[in-house]
Amino acid sequence: MTGRNLSTFHVVDKNHFVFNRRTTRNGERLGLGFNDSDEIFIFTEDYVHFKIINEELLEPTFLYIFFLRDEFDRQVRYHSWGSATEFFNWEDMQRVLIPLPSLSEQQKVVNAWKAFREIKEQNEAKAAPLMQLCQSYIQELKHKYPAQEIGPHIEECTERNYTLQSKNVRGVSTEKEFRVPQSRVDFDKLDNYKVVYKDQFVFVPTTDTWRCLALCLNKEENPIIVSPIYCVFSINQEKIIPEYLHLYCRRKEIDRYARFHSWGSARENFNFPDMQRLSIPIPPLDVQRAIVNIYKCANEAKQIAAEADRLSREVCPALLQHVINS
Repeated sequence: MTGRNLSTFHVVDKNHFVFNRRTTRNGERLGLGFNDSDEIFIFTEDYVHFKIINEELLEPTFLYIFFLRDEFDRQVRYHSWGSATEFFNWEDMQRVLIPLPSLSEQQKVVNAWKAFREIKEQNEAKAAPLMQLCQSYIQELKHKYPAQEIGPHIEECTERNYTLQSKNVRGVSTEKEFRVPQSRVDFDKLDNYKVVYKDQFVFVPTTDTWRCLALCLNKEENPIIVSPIYCVFSINQEKIIPEYLHLYCRRKEIDRYARFHSWGSARENFNFPDMQRLSIPIPPLDVQRAIVNIYKCANEAKQIAAEADRLSREVCPALLQHVINS
């Protein structure tokens, strides 16, 4: 932006819209923004900027909710044109057909959407300082309690799925959470998979792919089965609360530690003996429990925010469709 002339930029006021005309290489979606704040923003003149002429006929947020629908993005891609680069221009936007129920009916949809967004924003605001408090607390522990190797308190688990015959297969993500396996799984050949019971850990030994330690804690009542190449271990809960170790291992510092202590040639690995040598502060159980409880509060707020965001994207378009058809 240094030295750039900003006088030609669009001034986007409250309740104004702006969108990127180019639709190729944009995730099959129209890049569009709606200024619902009291601030004024400027955007490059390459974008298209518009406002609603008569807000007594069309509520701006109602139109924005209409734009959020996947159907609208598919419509935009269908009507884009060009060769190497495809565009959806202002003239194309003007030809978009929109429903126009009464202003009161539009307001019902807007009120529902705003309620979900308010829940999302409130819980995100709660989660951030709680997460920061949690990490600050852990950082302070390093100065109060000497670091100890966790090796004496963990035990490798190698039980296979021969007897259990479970099909509850999971993968391990870089966010240190279980996920649906991304690779193809032959559900008729799961005997050799490792079993992970409640409060047991599993981690991916290979660290050079994702540049982090992908580690998960099973908090489900039912056992989970994972790839036989993963490492599974249990922990002495009279010394370390599982959630405390999981929380500690979520830190970027542990990812750097695992990468530094990984070894190999074509593949670099952080194996169970390396995990045993990991040193962490081990405070009394009541201190560990207090940290875990803070994290649970923060995580609950994050989950509520995520659920509100999901509902705003699913329920409100459905409500909009109901208003259109009623």
